[in-house]
Amino acid sequence: MNKQDGFSIVMAIFILVVLGLLGGYMLRFAGVQLGTFNAALLGARAYQAAHAGIEWGVARIDNGGACADIAAQTAMSFSGLEGFSVRMSCTSQNFSEADQTLTIYRINALSQFGAYSGSDYVARQLEVTLVK
Repeated sequence: MNKQDGFSIVMAIFILVVLGLLGGYMLRFAGVQLGTFNAALLGARAYQAAHAGIEWGVARIDNGGACADIAAQTAMSFSGLEGFSVRMSCTSQNFSEADQTLTIYRINALSQFGAYSGSDYVARQLEVTLVK
């Protein structure tokens, strides 16, 4: 009588269970990795939208505009960055130094995508200071 009867099937079931668990783990890991990639991509796009808003604000100030022009812009959107909204704010202060009067502008851009409670929500905020 052979004492190893049935051992092969136990070993085969064990290997199938281990391979099934490993396959399930790999599928979950791939899903998490894809979600992380999408979040990083949305974050980069939000940064670029905020940066474009900052550049727009700097150009307005350099061309003789004032903070009121920037603050009047309620929400901006850019082609190539659909779904992103950019809100601008600006403050200015005048300082006298020696015989010069300097104006310091602080421009802020907040870029958002998606709903705050949604899983795809992303926001980036940039601020720049100009002395003119």
